[in-house]
Amino acid sequence: MKTKRNLVVGTGEALWDILPEGKKLGGAPANFAYHVSQFGLESMVVSAVGDDKLGNEILDNLSEKKLNMLIEEVQYPTGTVQVELDSEGIPCYDIKENVAWDNIPFTDSLKSIAERTTAVCFGSLAQRNVVSRETINTFLSLIPNKKGVYKIFDINLRQGFYTKEILCRSMEQCNILKINDEELVTVSRLFGYPGIDLQDKCWILLAKYNLEMLILTCGVNGSYVFTPGNVSFVETPKVEVADTVGAGDSFTAAFISALLMKKSVREAHQLAVNVSAFVCTQNGAMPRLPENYISRIV
Repeated sequence: MKTKRNLVVGTGEALWDILPEGKKLGGAPANFAYHVSQFGLESMVVSAVGDDKLGNEILDNLSEKKLNMLIEEVQYPTGTVQVELDSEGIPCYDIKENVAWDNIPFTDSLKSIAERTTAVCFGSLAQRNVVSRETINTFLSLIPNKKGVYKIFDINLRQGFYTKEILCRSMEQCNILKINDEELVTVSRLFGYPGIDLQDKCWILLAKYNLEMLILTCGVNGSYVFTPGNVSFVETPKVEVADTVGAGDSFTAAFISALLMKKSVREAHQLAVNVSAFVCTQNGAMPRLPENYISRIV
């Protein structure tokens, strides 16, 4: 596949979410890249699958969605996550270990992609194993550090698959941190910032890691985007929730797509809130977005 410049990459886990109604393609990188592609930007999924039926089905599904991918086949089973939804549609996860996306190899193809990447989204979950962790960090280190290039760390704390060391290193590598209110409490305990309000914790992290932006999502209580000296707050729309799977990934995708299309932080924030609220009204993580959202940044 011929890779273009101004590439937006989602890297990390590729898996099947086993939902009550059946299995659906999951993993934050694919969710993110799919929604970026809906805004007309060139996107790519970087991950690994097993040489098995589930892996082949992931490749087929991504191809059907016309997503670019660099997904290596490795000698581990394709990842699955058992997802159960509570009465409010909030997912609970049982994430299988020692699977393909724990073992993403670093390749020459990935090196060449880094040189053309204008934005990348990565999380903590895919760094639970040393192989994928080193691949992701090497990839990040090769992406040019210059204005208009974004490295988004969407923390994604799951089942204790994280350490303080992994979080610190990732925050040092990123220039945009995305975190939710529950994760911020956990991170604050790890980093020794208890007893102060959420906004003060965000200002501390923004300054400590010299971030361009920090995105704090608080579920129904709205979301914030902190930039040096400024903060944007947008209320969460009241919608009828089908499930929240993938809503955060769609937020990140819409936000970064808007920034890359030269929209303001406030415009990007408002679009991200609206897109993620819409995704909550749909089943699954990858619904088609309404045209009126897409047209707002093209």
